[in-house]
Parts: sequence; C-alpha cells; structure tokens
Amino acid sequence: MAQQAPAPATPTAAVTGQAAPATPAAPAATTTNPAPAATPATGSATGTPGASEALSQALDDVAGNGKPLTLSLQILVVMGLLTILPSMVLMMTSFTRIIIVLSILRQALGLQQTPPNQVLIGLALFLSMFVMAPTFTQINDRAVAPYAADTIELETAIQISGEEFHKFMIKQTRQTDLKLFMDMAKAKPVAAPKDIPFSILLPAFVTSELKTAFQIGFMIFLPFLVIDLVVASTLMALGMMMLSPTIISMPFKLLLFVLVDGWALTMGSLAGSFVN
Repeated sequence: MAQQAPAPATPTAAVTGQAAPATPAAPAATTTNPAPAATPATGSATGTPGASEALSQALDDVAGNGKPLTLSLQILVVMGLLTILPSMVLMMTSFTRIIIVLSILRQALGLQQTPPNQVLIGLALFLSMFVMAPTFTQINDRAVAPYAADTIELETAIQISGEEFHKFMIKQTRQTDLKLFMDMAKAKPVAAPKDIPFSILLPAFVTSELKTAFQIGFMIFLPFLVIDLVVASTLMALGMMMLSPTIISMPFKLLLFVLVDGWALTMGSLAGSFVN
C-alpha cells in the first residue's frame, strides 16, 4: 500500500509538473477574449472608420456648429461667381461688341472724352441687359426660380444657366472661328453644336464679337470720314493750312449725326445685330 501510494503520485507529479505551465495557459486562452482590443486595431489598420470620422469632423468645423455643409458650399460658390462676374459680363454677353462700337463712334465724331467712359460703359451695360433679356428670363424660369423653391440642386441650376449662355453664344459665333479653335485644340468633331465645350466656345465667341464690332465700326466711320476729307480739301483750297480740319469738321459731324437720329439708329442697329 505504501508503494502503491507513491506509484500514483509519480505520474500525477509528472503531470502536474507539465500541467503547471498549462494551468496558466487556460487563463491565457480566456484572456484572448478581449475582442474589443482587436477590433480597434483592425479598424485603425484599415483606416476607414478613423479617416471618415476625421473627415466628417473637419467638414463640421468648416461648416460651423449647427450649420449644414451645403450652406458653406453655396456661400463659396456665390463668392466665386462674384469674383469672376466681370469676366463673365465681358466674355459671355453682348457687352464686348456694344462697347467697342460705341468707342469707335465717339472717335469717328472727333470727340475725345464726350460722352465720358462712365456713360459709355453704363450705356453698353444697359443695352447688353436689353439684348440678353430673353436669356436671363430663361435662366430665371429654369434655374433661379426652381432653385429658390428647393426643387433642384445648386449644381443643376448652374448647369441649366450654362446651357442658356451656351445657346446664346453659339448663335453669335462664326463657324470659321469655331473650326479655328477646334483645330488648335485638336478636338474631335462634335455631333451637335451644344456639345462644343466652353473652353473652345468662349475664345471663338470673343473673336467673332471683335470681328463684328469692327465691321459695324467701319460702316459708322465712313460718312464721318467723308466729311473730314471734304473739310480738309476745302481748307487746302482756301489756303488755310494752319487751321485744324478737326475743329471745322466736328460741328458738321454732330449736325449730321443729330439729323439722321444717330443714337436711335446706332442702338437699333446694335440690338438688331444680335437677332438671327
């Protein structure tokens, strides 16, 4: 019995000698349960939750507390449009043609600063608004009013406005100018005029406006040039070479311009030149 007692004790001692490190291993298996510690590690490894939270936090900081992000974007777009508004007025409307014709008319009359530049710019601006009234009406009906009523998004309103300006400019642009800039840009032929990008249409439109303005200015300059020639020849025949022909011809130019109702004729011709 005494020998049998140590006999079972030896295997148990051997087992316990090996089980001693195994018994702490069981708690180690139980300690592997902290799955929450593993989940943040995988989340940080992928970077998706952390990046999205940081991005949303940054956007919230930009938008301001309690304010939607769309409002900040709208303010940014409006400020950007106000910055490029002068360029839009010069390049996408009838302002370029009108101001050039009025400047040539003033030079043809022999007047240096009459009417002053402020008057010419104001007159060209309001005449441009008159010419662009149908386009502005379409923009208001299709883009501004629906956007104010929250029926369309801001991007849709901007796209519709661009389409209306595109229609106006494509009607006033010569095909030769369009072909010129398309060849320089090495652009592929388009199926329809509405598919022409603004990067090609804008310079072609401005070039066409300059050509048309110079053509109208040439027609305006001719009658006043005849008056200058007649006055200069008369002074030469009378031997009054020291007298400036400009001083003598200016009253006759003004008289002719008033008799033919020159302002109404000029404004009507300019406005009619945009009607196809």
